[in-house]
Amino acid sequence: MSGMDVTGYLARLGLDPEPPSLAALRRLHAAHVERVPYEALETQLGRPTPLDPPASLARILRGRGGYCYHLNGAFSALLHALGYQVTRHLGGVQGSAADAPNVDRNHLALTVTGLPDAPEVAWLVDVGLGDGPHEPLPLREGTYVQGPHTYRLRPSEVAPGGWRFEHDPAGSFTGMDFAPGVAEMADFAEKHAWLSTAPESGFVRVCVVQRRDAEGVDSLRARTLDRHGVKELIESPGEWWAAAGDVFGIPAAQFTAAERERLWRQCVAQHEAHVGGRGSEVVPSA
Repeated sequence: MSGMDVTGYLARLGLDPEPPSLAALRRLHAAHVERVPYEALETQLGRPTPLDPPASLARILRGRGGYCYHLNGAFSALLHALGYQVTRHLGGVQGSAADAPNVDRNHLALTVTGLPDAPEVAWLVDVGLGDGPHEPLPLREGTYVQGPHTYRLRPSEVAPGGWRFEHDPAGSFTGMDFAPGVAEMADFAEKHAWLSTAPESGFVRVCVVQRRDAEGVDSLRARTLDRHGVKELIESPGEWWAAAGDVFGIPAAQFTAAERERLWRQCVAQHEAHVGGRGSEVVPSA
């Protein structure tokens, strides 16, 4: 990713440049999930987004976020520019226990290897899982606690040589498998198009915004704002956009008045469908 604005990206994360290390990687990961929201507002507006990391980076620098292809795509480019050995992988997120483990390319996963102070350890580095890990996880079978969530890592049963991440039971999805090989951004193009446009896609069905910090998760799902487990029903478009800005850092000024009104109407309809038992506000699987 030649010509990448590393300085601007680090400024967005509130960090200074530093050589690769485990501590530096942890700072990068934590800052990313805290400051760059998981969101797909363009999809809600019928505007499919480009898949390439430069476009994702440009949106991040404007104060926006994205879902896994955008967030992990741009973050992997940043890590590479900073000197990390980072690899992209084909992944598959399962939204519920009824979904069989798979690697259907609805997720872009990342690993980092060769850290100077931990050369023998590979790390799962994933800033695109919404309410997923706050910091990198070592690719060693075991159980890991971060804030209120307990995760499990083990070898994948559906991707030989790959790994399975099992979310906390309180999380928004059940797990994620990823394959060991190297993936290119083009490998996700078909699935990205489906997730961006298909009526069955979670990103089309429900408006979800999330951010993670050391203590827990903030989420805005249709009209429901959940601050670390404390829920509040948003009553007006003004309140909705205030939450988008104050909690998730999404600038309302980047949307026209018509777009803001459209998003609010859709959130109202999604909420009514959910409480009426006609639908489910499931966090999208990417």
